[in-house]
Amino acid sequence: MPIVLQETLRGLLYAPFYAALALEAYREEGVDVRFVSAPRPSEAARGLLDGTVDVAWGGPMRVMETYEKRPDCDLVCFCEVVTRDPFSLVGRGRRPDFQLADLMGATVATVSEVPTPWLCLQEDMRRAGLDPGALNRVSDRSMVENLQALREGKIAAAQLFEPFIEEALADGSCDIWYAAAERGPTSYTTFYARRPLLADRRGEMKALVRAIYRTQKWLHAAGATEIARVIAQFFRDQPQHRLAAAIDRYKRQGIWGRNPRLPKSGYDRLRAGLVSGGFVARGTDYTVAVDNTLAEQVIDENPAGLTT
Repeated sequence: MPIVLQETLRGLLYAPFYAALALEAYREEGVDVRFVSAPRPSEAARGLLDGTVDVAWGGPMRVMETYEKRPDCDLVCFCEVVTRDPFSLVGRGRRPDFQLADLMGATVATVSEVPTPWLCLQEDMRRAGLDPGALNRVSDRSMVENLQALREGKIAAAQLFEPFIEEALADGSCDIWYAAAERGPTSYTTFYARRPLLADRRGEMKALVRAIYRTQKWLHAAGATEIARVIAQFFRDQPQHRLAAAIDRYKRQGIWGRNPRLPKSGYDRLRAGLVSGGFVARGTDYTVAVDNTLAEQVIDENPAGLTT
């Protein structure tokens, strides 16, 4: 029986997952995977709970949200891939001395597609002594719409991920004011599944983690142009030179982990933003929501990276 593996939404931040599919990393580890997409990001966890999906990749945010809403939740994160925040504030003109306080009084568009980028940014603002509630914020438009508004000078800055960042920078009128990856580890994307499945199909789950670890090794050894070529089939609307530029930026920012272990520091930083932003009341304890045992086993085994 194949493992049904679900993406939350299509995004370049998930490049290691797409590379694992394109390079047939799971087949090399002896596991059959059927790849599907969630109907909407907000429904990412539903398929796991109703049994139509076995494993999802997405934010621990969704796991904490589900624990908040369902007392019977048994989801667990077990293989981290995106270990830093992939979003940036892109603004009009260069601001080499930018501080978050510079946002106050400006019109800023934040991400509406998913809640995590804003929840993390508002926590950054709080730690800088600022009131996120006082920000003149556009919160109900897509990144496509916000990019157009930025180009037209209707807003001062927009919160974007790649490849929208590269699109915004292309004509030289905009620059990255603040790369959220600079705050340090913030757990952003991991495999997660129900605990009983993790136990009942443990051999296959270990194979998934091993495939990702081998892909991580390949990705950090490969050049951006090669990575773009491998995953281009998942981004047919984007020219490969733009994908390569975006991948190169993400590699330099360190958003992709070098192993599948999910560190407590990154999880706790995410949890702090979810709590301070009112998304969850307390957040789920790390020991409840995270299981690193499979990650630690495959790291100890130290398999060779994939080859192309």
